Amino acid sequence: MEKDSGMTYKLLELMQKTNYPIVQHNGQRKFGPPPDWTAPPPPKGCEVFIGKLPREIFEDDLVPIFSKVGKIYEMRLMMDFSGSNRGYAFVTYSNRTEAYRAVKELNGYEIRAGRCIGVVKSVDNCRLFVGGIPKSKCKEEVFEELSKRVAGIVDVILYKNCFDRRLNRGFAFVEFTSHRAAAMARRSLVPGYVKIWDQDVMVDWAEPEPDVDDEQMKKVKVLYVRNFHIRTTPETIQNLFETTIKNKIERVKKMYDYAFVHFYEREHAELAMATLQNADVEGTNIEIRWAKPVDREMYKIQKMTRGNAKFNNSLDLPQTMLLYKQHLAKKEYANSPNEDEGLGSVCAGDSTCGSPIGASKTYNVSSKDSFLLAPAKLDSMCKRYP
Repeated sequence: MEKDSGMTYKLLELMQKTNYPIVQHNGQRKFGPPPDWTAPPPPKGCEVFIGKLPREIFEDDLVPIFSKVGKIYEMRLMMDFSGSNRGYAFVTYSNRTEAYRAVKELNGYEIRAGRCIGVVKSVDNCRLFVGGIPKSKCKEEVFEELSKRVAGIVDVILYKNCFDRRLNRGFAFVEFTSHRAAAMARRSLVPGYVKIWDQDVMVDWAEPEPDVDDEQMKKVKVLYVRNFHIRTTPETIQNLFETTIKNKIERVKKMYDYAFVHFYEREHAELAMATLQNADVEGTNIEIRWAKPVDREMYKIQKMTRGNAKFNNSLDLPQTMLLYKQHLAKKEYANSPNEDEGLGSVCAGDSTCGSPIGASKTYNVSSKDSFLLAPAKLDSMCKRYP
């Protein structure tokens, strides 16, 4: 009881000092928003995740530390029934720059003797995977049909079939205005109750787009190029890019209808993108963007929690802590030719990607594995739609 009274006094003291409200609801305690805040909430990219928190750490310790790098809009500390924290929290800053600064300066911060916290960017997922789309439909038709049933759609990403460019691949990624809009749409498009063009659809969270530091992106020397013909060879792509920049390129890695093009110099990659964007290559217009370097261990955890790329009850604490291993051997992206290229986009054009867990790798699942996964999928669906 004395412990609870002491904590209550500290929280009241913090409220009086900052004028921020503190409210506990649904297993989390919210500090904020600021009393003088009149603008809309901060945009996507302003939130960081704090992990490896000692269980006796609370807002009176955290607020002074995280306020040093920027203005806190809101802090959410996850709480359990005993009154201890659950080992993690979220902090939303007033802008993206402050969030990046928090990651850079506070990741590995020693909050207690021998106890270092982990701080990484948090990503609100605004994208859904929608399967079961008739392969004859185009992007505009899918956008119009889905908009009749759910609100807040910003874009529909529909990949063409690698072998027949007149058809799509039977699935789309649908981008929404916010995570909330995507979550509401996911609840509305219930398989078995909602049909699109008289077909049942599969709806789930798509993998979140990797959020990469702007400074890191400026060092990237790899382009992600999609919409090639299957028959287009790596040699053809290499010749095209070398002719364009009048210099040699490091290498080309082509998979299905997309490729990663590695350059020796950043300037050469910039010239190629500016010159060849939407260029006609063997009768099809290519699309070019910067490949995103991805921390594979972090991205693996994000895929497991792709609903909001944060952390929910499906993850054990040891799993969440995988995010915060110190990357002592991390190398520069462009100087690591034997590592993965990164991601051009979620489900980066891979023709095998027919699930919401698709990325730039092909996952081979045996029939035995598929059979073993079936009960888990059924259990998940029952929990999702009680």
